[in-house]
Amino acid sequence: MSARHARSRDPRGHWLLLIVAITAVAAALLFEGWTTYEVGAAQTKRACSTPVPKAADSGQPVVRIKDGKVSTAAMPPRTVALTFDGGPDPVWTPRLLELLRNHKAKATFFLSGAQVARHPDLVEKIRDEGHEIGSYTYTGVDLGQVSAPRTRLEMSLTQSALAGAAGVKTDLARLPLTTQADTMCGGEWTAAERVAAEGYTLVAADRPFRKPEQGLIRQFSNTDIAFQETKKLLRNQKVRFTTVTDGLGERKVNAEAATASRWQGEGLIMVQTIGHFFVDIMTWVLGIGGGLALVRLVLLMVFARAHVRRIGRFRPGSPWLREITEPVTVLIPAYNEEAGIQSTVLSLLDSTHPYLQIIVVDDGSTDGTAEIAAAIDDPRVTVVRQPNAGKAAALNTGLVYAEYDIVVMVDADTVFEPDAIYHLIQPLAHPAVGAVSGNTKVGNRKRLLGKWQHLEYVFGFNLDRRMFEVLECMPTVPGAIGAFRRDALMGVGGVSEDTLAEDTDLTMALWRAGWRVVYQESAVAWTEVPVKLSQLWRQRYRWCYGTLQAIWKHRRAVLEMGPPGRFGRRGLTYLVVFQVILPLFAPIVDLFALYGALFLDSALWIVVWLGFLGVQMFGAGYALRLDGEKLRTLWVMPLQLVVYRQLMYLVTIQSVVTALLGSRLKWHRMHRSGTADQYRLEEPVGQPLSLN
Repeated sequence: MSARHARSRDPRGHWLLLIVAITAVAAALLFEGWTTYEVGAAQTKRACSTPVPKAADSGQPVVRIKDGKVSTAAMPPRTVALTFDGGPDPVWTPRLLELLRNHKAKATFFLSGAQVARHPDLVEKIRDEGHEIGSYTYTGVDLGQVSAPRTRLEMSLTQSALAGAAGVKTDLARLPLTTQADTMCGGEWTAAERVAAEGYTLVAADRPFRKPEQGLIRQFSNTDIAFQETKKLLRNQKVRFTTVTDGLGERKVNAEAATASRWQGEGLIMVQTIGHFFVDIMTWVLGIGGGLALVRLVLLMVFARAHVRRIGRFRPGSPWLREITEPVTVLIPAYNEEAGIQSTVLSLLDSTHPYLQIIVVDDGSTDGTAEIAAAIDDPRVTVVRQPNAGKAAALNTGLVYAEYDIVVMVDADTVFEPDAIYHLIQPLAHPAVGAVSGNTKVGNRKRLLGKWQHLEYVFGFNLDRRMFEVLECMPTVPGAIGAFRRDALMGVGGVSEDTLAEDTDLTMALWRAGWRVVYQESAVAWTEVPVKLSQLWRQRYRWCYGTLQAIWKHRRAVLEMGPPGRFGRRGLTYLVVFQVILPLFAPIVDLFALYGALFLDSALWIVVWLGFLGVQMFGAGYALRLDGEKLRTLWVMPLQLVVYRQLMYLVTIQSVVTALLGSRLKWHRMHRSGTADQYRLEEPVGQPLSLN
């Protein structure tokens, strides 16, 4: 994975594939949720508003309605039609089939379309063993309480499912919650007329007290009680057990379905299967992902506390080691940074560390960047011009002009606190430390997007850095503020141009060369963040893509020994799991969370989400307190989780697609407005929390 690819492809077309995939999964989930919710929901039969028509109130269980005329029929004497509702059931249907087979009896199974789609093999078995199949609607909903379109949908979906599962269609139907024919009153009779108008014969059941010798239709569900009652009834050798249509002496109703109907049914079953499979898989994924996220949050806070406690005791740069007062070279790569370059240089000149060499490397700017920097009348400032070659090349040019052994790298949109350089270089007192990350804060945080990024910097980046230092696996010294030993930089060949995340690539190279990298939270610099979503997208896209390049470039670190191996196994694994893999699944997990809120226990899901939000806000509050920030920013966090987080997930997805396609990604430069220091000047933060 390299910035210099042999060919370039545009990954934007693959957004269509992602949208189609997400839409398909959403449709499958909605369909699965609708059917599961309806099938599993307890149904209550509504009281009748009008009685059943007299023509249907004959006591006979089979009802036909044609051209407004109603006729009824019943089983002849000594003929029993066994009927089972709502299956096929993976537990009881096979047992019932075996029982019927042993007694050489036939029965009629009124099947739920949703269950047919889930267990098509059982439908084939029912058909192959000569039993009759009828419709029990798709979800088992009370048709007397739904609209005419819903009734048609319930019946047509069931026919499609039967065609796809067993290649059959049926003209028999039983309305859910129907017992005897005279119970089909009120709205249920209206539903009966709608169903009969589509060519169905309606089958109810005889009253319980009717004897088998008189001829009857018995109604059972798929339960243990039904199994036992059927077993007891089959012992009666004086009667014939058969299907409804055979008992009535009519033609069989399970004709062969048309080819088009079969294809349609197979598609329906596929959608139902995908949805069901996805629900099962995502239940595990959601549990594992949620558990990992919670564990990560707990670890971040635990290690952050450990990091604070070790300040001034065991960390390199503590008072136990000598104070660093050596002169420092500051490198500022700049390309079209006229809006902020003056503020950056002046903030460095105000540093309490007096021994500075400031080198502004103008990387072929087309605006007045170089002229503004050169106009600053201070002998410590040097402006070097070069043709546009990229940030890494500009930093390497600056290294050529560096006079001192300590080098601080600064972005041209960053404003330093006066004591930032002094604090930043102190950990270099320890001979094993090759680089130090400073504490980058958001300067332009007045708008909502800026506040979201402010929370991300404090809660995400800086809290991560505290953990990384304790675990000795810091993956990135940010380009905005970082200190390095010059000989360490030269030892790894300077700043590599292989990736777009030159800061991450350089940090990983230092670890692999045997140097340690630490975090100095008291070295504060203010940076300007994107103020438009399009700018933010381009910036994070470059960051994420460059990080993927760096991970791939340094992947062999996981196999190395000592500090490089420790960094690889801890740092690279963390980045891959939490910054690559989990974000890839996140949109689908969020979709499944919405599924849970819609179709499962919505109150439970709301409580879970609020609990997750509470834990996140507690962690963010702790991070803000550690950084000496005010807690009032927490009010934007719920919106951040709903909106901003989704954007970051999509950035990760596009970056991974770009990387997998081997596409070349150009340098994306953000438009600057020179507002990095506005928050620093107007509302300075307090002192970072210390537990010592």
